[in-house]
Amino acid sequence: MKQIEEIASAKNFKAISVGTLTDVSEYVLEMGPGISIPGKVFCGSALGTTGSELSFQVFQPGTETGFLHTHKNHEELYFFLSGKGEFQVDGQTFAVQEGSVVRVSPAGKRSVRNNGTAPLVMLCVQYKAQTFTAEDAADGNILQEPVRW
Repeated sequence: MKQIEEIASAKNFKAISVGTLTDVSEYVLEMGPGISIPGKVFCGSALGTTGSELSFQVFQPGTETGFLHTHKNHEELYFFLSGKGEFQVDGQTFAVQEGSVVRVSPAGKRSVRNNGTAPLVMLCVQYKAQTFTAEDAADGNILQEPVRW
């Protein structure tokens, strides 16, 4: 089973690698006794994230999530990085492919399937809903110091 590799870290950052998009299929997420999800890797704990969770997942042709799920508090963003498939929210099904982005509120009943002929690769970012404010949009600071490579 593939493992996340730490690239670099210091007080204010951590960098990891899950490998190439093709490598993601080598991960297996163990959910509990007898429950495993091939091709899925969570990255939040490896990165030390404090405000979100993220995962990469690969669906081979003809595979799907296999269940609907919701969240109590977390909204999710799904970024489709390669392949083609279908996404379902609250009974509505629509096509997704490389470049598609889907936002689902906590109560949305969601699932994904690959009905294409190539692997469907997705990045999912999960975060607490209703927490981003107008003040947060101006949170960045442009520093008046040169970048030195």
